[in-house]
This record gives sequence, structure tokens and C-alpha cells, in this order.
Amino acid sequence: MAELQLKDLYDGFRNPEVIQGFAKLINEEAKKLSRPINIMEVCGGHTHSIMKFGLPQLLPENINFIHGPGCPVCIMPKERIDHAYILAELDDTILVTLGDMIKVPGSHGSLQDARAKGADVRFVYSPLDTLKIAQENPDKKVIFFAIGFETTTPMTTSLIDIVIKKEIKNIFFHINHVTVPEVMVELIDSRDEHVDSYNNRIDAFLGPSHVSVITGSKIYEKFPKEYNRPVVVAGFEPVDIMEAILMILRQFNEGRCELEVEYKRLVSYDGNTIAQALIEKYFEKASLFKWRGLGNVPKSGYKLKEEFAFLDAEHIYSDILPKEEIEDHKLCICGDILRGMAKPNECTIFGTACKPQTPLGSCMVSSEGACAAYYKYGNLL
Repeated sequence: MAELQLKDLYDGFRNPEVIQGFAKLINEEAKKLSRPINIMEVCGGHTHSIMKFGLPQLLPENINFIHGPGCPVCIMPKERIDHAYILAELDDTILVTLGDMIKVPGSHGSLQDARAKGADVRFVYSPLDTLKIAQENPDKKVIFFAIGFETTTPMTTSLIDIVIKKEIKNIFFHINHVTVPEVMVELIDSRDEHVDSYNNRIDAFLGPSHVSVITGSKIYEKFPKEYNRPVVVAGFEPVDIMEAILMILRQFNEGRCELEVEYKRLVSYDGNTIAQALIEKYFEKASLFKWRGLGNVPKSGYKLKEEFAFLDAEHIYSDILPKEEIEDHKLCICGDILRGMAKPNECTIFGTACKPQTPLGSCMVSSEGACAAYYKYGNLL
């Protein structure tokens, strides 16, 4: 019965009649606009839903999606992937990370390549699975290569909390958690510096709902107030996205610029304060974090606080981990795609040399990557 109810719930948010109803309302509102509107969906989860359900086909020509950098695997720079590769090659070491990270190419190859050469690399669905691996391998160092936005950060801090409280001695961490608001500022500023960038101007944002469940919607307040960009926090189902677009258009037509929440069924203003406290307990903001395609973005990534350096693999192995920056493949435009300055089908190697089975860039690897979405669902456009 529970499975049937869940299916009914999903079917409701994917109901073609409801989607078409929103499309009709959106088209009516779009006729009132004085100029075209560019909406950036920050999260790759939104990108995949937009592509999977063919939403661009339902929208008028004056509403354009700009794909953002919200894919935690895609934004990982090569030098950090190289860190993971090098750590995985250490004697008596098990490198643990989340799914798609294994396939992202670094300058030495991917973690999948490292495993093929004999390194013990494992992927887990939850950071807490690392506990069992460490328990079963007491004589080995287990390094958790932590990735993700605010959504997955609390799971890493929960693992850290358990490791410290239970005095587990063979689990260490390489922290690569990043945050959404800071990169949104970077994306706005980098465009506003160029007076001829109207076509790539970000007029509004779809805020990722799963991030906001943790942080609360409050993290987006400054964008309407300081940057004159409305933000609507939206769920990932097609009905959620269509309703959020309608909310954005109504703001423009009514002369408003506000933070609104479409995903009210789970997102509150304050968010999960228990999770936020755990993050604050163990993490602090790094002065800079390099994003693939965007460069070093101030205060956009976390690091372990100095008092927990005994758990920090990046600190412990600092003498063998490279610090120089590494450029991407010359033919890959993943950086431009992550900045929303290009779309995947504008890349000369998209779908030819670069495919999910043989990715040259990170955007083709992840289940949230824009290139992967275009490759899988591009026939819907």
C-alpha cells in the first residue's frame, strides 16, 4: 500500500495535464514580458528533469534555461581528483567515495583506472557505510573522499562525529564539500562585468530544494535584496519546476523581486538547525575553493577546523599532494558549460569523442552533469 501511495504521489507531480496547464499559464505570462528572461537552474538535478521531461519544448521562445554548476562531481577540479588518485595508491589504504566520483578523469586517470591497477577504491551510497569498511579492515587506513553541496555535508559531519566519539583510529577525511550561495554570486558578478553579456545575463534562479531543506531558504535572501535577482526554491519534479517558472514570471510582470518557496512541503525558512550545528562544529569555510570552469571562488568550500587536523588527509599527506592547478582537456568546454556560458551540444566532441562510456570531461560523467543529460535526453529537444 505504501508503494502504491508513493507512486501516486510521483504520478501527481508528473501528471501531463497538470504540466500542460502550467505551460498554458506560463505562455500567457510570457506574452506580458518586456524582454526575454534567462533562468538559471543551479542544480544538475533540475537540469536532468528539464531535459528528461522535455520542458523547453513547452516554453515560449522568450524563456530560456541557463544550466548552472550544481553538480558536485562536475565541478571538482583535476588537481583534487589527483589527490584522491594519489591517496588511493598509498600502501594499506582504502579510498572511499560516492558513486559518480569514481569515473571522473584526472590527470593520472580516474579512480576507476586506479582500481583497475590494483588500488582499493570503493564507492558507497552513504558516508556511514565507511564505518563497516573500517571495522572490517582494522589494519588499513580508510580515507573518505567527501564531496557534495550542503545536502550531503551533514552526512559527512555525522560520520566525523561518530569517528571522534567512538575513537575510531583508522578513518580519515579529504573534504571537498562546496556551498551554493557563493558560487551564485560569482556567476552574477562574472557576467555583470561585461556590458555585452545580455544574452548570458542571469535574470532569476531556481534554487535547489534539497540544499534548502538543510540550510533553509534564508541563504538566498541576499539575491533579491542585493543583486536584484528573484529566487524561487523549487522541487525536482516537472510540476514543481513549471510552477516555479510561473512564479518567477509573475514576479517580473508584477514588478516584484523576491525570494519565494515553491517546495513548501519540505523547505522552511530556517532549515535543519541540528544539521547546521553539526557542520559548524567540525567545519569552517576555506578562504578559496577552486571550481572547475569558475576558478577560485572565495568562501565557497568547507575544510576541517584546525583542531580536527588529525583526521584531515589533505593535511596529513600535504607533502605528497600536488598544489599546482591543472588545465582541462583542450577540446572540452565543460568549464563554459558549468558557468552557463555554453550548452553541451555546442561542444565539438559532444557525443563523439566524449560519451558517458568514454568521458573527456566531468560534465559527461555524473548523473547530474549537463552533458550526460543532453546525451541521454537530447532527442526530446
